[in-house]
Amino acid sequence: MSDSDAPRFVDRRAAARMDDDNGAPAPEAEEVAPEEAPADDLQEQLEAAQAAAKRFEANWKRAAADLANYKRRVEQERSEQARLASAATVINLLPIRDDFGRAVETLDSTLAGLNWVQGVLAIERKLDGLLESMGVSEVPAEGEAFDPTRHEAVGRSPGPENVCLHVVQKGYALKDAVIRPAMVIVGEGGDPGPAGDTETESDNEGA
Repeated sequence: MSDSDAPRFVDRRAAARMDDDNGAPAPEAEEVAPEEAPADDLQEQLEAAQAAAKRFEANWKRAAADLANYKRRVEQERSEQARLASAATVINLLPIRDDFGRAVETLDSTLAGLNWVQGVLAIERKLDGLLESMGVSEVPAEGEAFDPTRHEAVGRSPGPENVCLHVVQKGYALKDAVIRPAMVIVGEGGDPGPAGDTETESDNEGA
């Protein structure tokens, strides 16, 4: 049997190494392209994100407005509570101020130099200073035109019509808000008569 007729055995691994050594190009790996999302899906996602952003912005603006309104309401309530507290304090002090006023008006001039009289006058001045520091002012009345929002008519007397002729009890205002109107005698027209001709509501009630 000749050499050509003998079966040939091939070492494939050796052949592969020989091909690498000879610089034969190896088969290239196939590149897999990433899947691309359809354009319609991207547009829907964008629109959904924009809608969500608008909702978040609207909710934020609404919350900011609610917070500002709450703060303003709280400040108004605090201011109103402080005003009411001041008004209550002043109303309780006014009778004391009236008593001091009557006491000073009835003092005999011969007692003016006594120490206790000077002490009463000093207390009156301190009380007036306290009321003034709280924003309290006297309501103008005598000689003023009668104003039902600032004056309370307790009697009538001949004199200039609708004019406050005499103050029976002083009125006071707290920062331009009247907390006690002035009690006054109002002119009803005609010539002023004797002092005893003054007609008051109390006289009418007793008749």
